[in-house]
Amino acid sequence: LYYNMVTKFGDVPWIEKPLSITDEVLYAARDSRELVMEKVYEDLQFACNNITTTADPTGSLVTKWVAYAMTSRVCLFEGTFRKYQNLNLTTSATTWLQRAATAGEYMMTNSGKKVYTAAGTAKSYRALFINDNPLTDEVLMAAVSSTTLGKLHHANWKWTSPTYGNRFSIIRPFINTYLQLDGTPYTSRTGWETEAFYDECQNRDYRLAQTIRTPGYTRDGAVTAPDFAGYVRTGYQPIKLCLDGKSYDNAALNTNALPYFRYAEVLLNYAEAKAELGTLTDADWAKTIGALRARAGITGGITAKPTTVDTYFKSTYFPKISDPVILEIRRERGIELCLEGFRYNDLMRWKSGDLLLMRWKGMYIPNVNIPLDLDKSGTYDVIFYTTDAGLKAAQALTGDWNKAKANCATIKVEEGAGSSKQLQLVEKVATGTGYYITWDKPNDYKRVWGNKQYLNPIPSTVMVKNSNIKQNAGWENGASNDGN
Repeated sequence: LYYNMVTKFGDVPWIEKPLSITDEVLYAARDSRELVMEKVYEDLQFACNNITTTADPTGSLVTKWVAYAMTSRVCLFEGTFRKYQNLNLTTSATTWLQRAATAGEYMMTNSGKKVYTAAGTAKSYRALFINDNPLTDEVLMAAVSSTTLGKLHHANWKWTSPTYGNRFSIIRPFINTYLQLDGTPYTSRTGWETEAFYDECQNRDYRLAQTIRTPGYTRDGAVTAPDFAGYVRTGYQPIKLCLDGKSYDNAALNTNALPYFRYAEVLLNYAEAKAELGTLTDADWAKTIGALRARAGITGGITAKPTTVDTYFKSTYFPKISDPVILEIRRERGIELCLEGFRYNDLMRWKSGDLLLMRWKGMYIPNVNIPLDLDKSGTYDVIFYTTDAGLKAAQALTGDWNKAKANCATIKVEEGAGSSKQLQLVEKVATGTGYYITWDKPNDYKRVWGNKQYLNPIPSTVMVKNSNIKQNAGWENGASNDGN
């Protein structure tokens, strides 16, 4: 609770006893981040030292290893936040990073947990998120569903419905960060900028096909492309947390366990803490980042730390970072923990909130007004058309249109300028021919970012109830969210 409040608000009042309605502490000012986070660490240490349960076949209980995993998570956040925000507090960023490394190392040495690989490179990663019973080789604690108790969740409904949820789509710059199977960057491939969907998915980190719908993905035995008609906006449709059966799609019917803590995260936390301390060895790399990449079928660069910077990844995501090891750990963290709820806090602690302004650029398409078979399954999947005449021309190319239209989405787009009607947009590629699907126009969106946004504003109702609580810097006097 306190960790979450500090990540949102910074300083908060520390309360460690039951209160009565007349207790003056109810109206206390905020305590310092230093005091509160030391108390958090104290509590976590107590949990690590005193929880005796070390094994839980249900994967649903707080064990000693959950406490160590939480410690590594909290300490890594605090260490990197203090480092990149240049917070000069009593306990240094280095101390917090060492705490993260120590917690991770103890768990790696003593827990007996490991990276789950039993289902092979093509299935092991996703199995962690679609199995009804947590795969406790790696999953430390999960939200477990029960048909008998009527406790189910709605991942499929949220992630496949055009009307329920947020039609979440992944952008192409992130898809570009998935390595090739030999361990080299995808963006080192000749012509990558204009590779169509089928081609860009070949010879890639196996986690790509276990995170989004890629060519060959099937539902109920039928090859199923990204659903442009009902869901996806950028072309990259997530599947990681969803079950493949369509019967789960229209209500809260999911039975798959959803992990809260995984051993993979502990490996990532340990590797990053050691890298930030400058003490990560090749052996450390091999048993952390190397092990996760090997599970994903990657064969190159898994036994030794990288020595060269991927210029695309650096310039697109972290232009201020020049250490190839830290860059690659950040790449790995983004891919391995994709859609698990870590990204926002990661951007905050790296002081990289401006990445929230990144444009929503999607997959490459060779042309508009032509039918596209995205996954080369032999069936047209989508037509992006600019005019009704363009649609008719595209339909004429499909042969028997009445037969094709059952599977083929028709999406009206505008080139570049956009429209007040909120049409899907396409943007011509900078060099060569073709388009990128997008959902926003350059310099035409309302998102802003500024230093004050690394902490949330204190809700006004809190300050009305307790006048000793003061607003965070930059948000005083009802200041607008102007990006400063």
